[in-house]
Parts: sequence; structure tokens; C-alpha cells
Amino acid sequence: MSSNEDDILLLNLIREGDKLAFRHLFESYFTPLCRFMHLYIRETTIVEELALDIFTYVWENRKTLQIQLSLKAYLFQAARNKCLNTLRQKKLTISLEDTDFDVAETNVMSLETDELYHLIQEAVMALPDKCREVFQLSRSENRTNQEIAAQLNIQL
Repeated sequence: MSSNEDDILLLNLIREGDKLAFRHLFESYFTPLCRFMHLYIRETTIVEELALDIFTYVWENRKTLQIQLSLKAYLFQAARNKCLNTLRQKKLTISLEDTDFDVAETNVMSLETDELYHLIQEAVMALPDKCREVFQLSRSENRTNQEIAAQLNIQL
């Protein structure tokens, strides 16, 4: 039996109120979902609460639940959405009165700088070897185009 067929059978059993089938679903996916959600949210208790919310929703809406692809895909998409909504909500609930504006502004700038640095590093690592070497000589060692060309034996 394929995993998709297993998902259909499991979902049908859950729809009928089979608690053992639901328990199997929970035991199979709770830990992987938590690990996945931990990539978005670092607080274990929040991650576990969100995962429990997903399983509670599945159980409470089992009769009307519409799953297009697979049960696994549904659970992981729900986990991603829960994390993004939680992060969005967390961002909205921070008020300026609760924070020192200068500290908040500095933290945001620091986060943006860190994110930009990581994006640049990823882009540099994706360059072909020679291009990456030229870029690093130019940016890291502040070499001129003529110095780089001479060092790498490139004709301008």
C-alpha cells in the first residue's frame, strides 16, 4: 500500500471517530511537526502548543476536513501556517510603549543587517569558483581590478 493510500485509509478511520487511528496519526507526526516548526519558532513550549492545536483541529473537524494532497502534506502546511501566523501576531503585539524605541530600532536594523549578510553569503557561495574568488578578493581584501587580474593571471 502506498503512503497516499495509507493516508486515505487513516483519514477515513479518523473521520469515523477511530481514536486508535488518530493516536497513530499523532504518534507518527507530532515529533516531526515539532522539529519542523522549531525552524520557525525557537520556543519549545509554543511549538508543542501549536502542534497540539493542529491535531485538535483535525480531530474536531474530522468529518468535514478536506485534504487535497496527502495527510502528511496537510499537517506540514498547517504547521507552517500556524508558525507564520504566530510570528505575525507576535510582531503585531509589540507596542512602542512596551519598548525603548532606540533599542527596538537598533534590534530591527541588526536583524535586517544579519539577514542581508546571510543572503549575500548564500549568493556568493552560489557563484562559480573563479567568480567567487574575484568577488572575495575585491570585497574582503579590497583589491583593485588590476591587482586581481595580475594575481589571477587574467587579461583585462
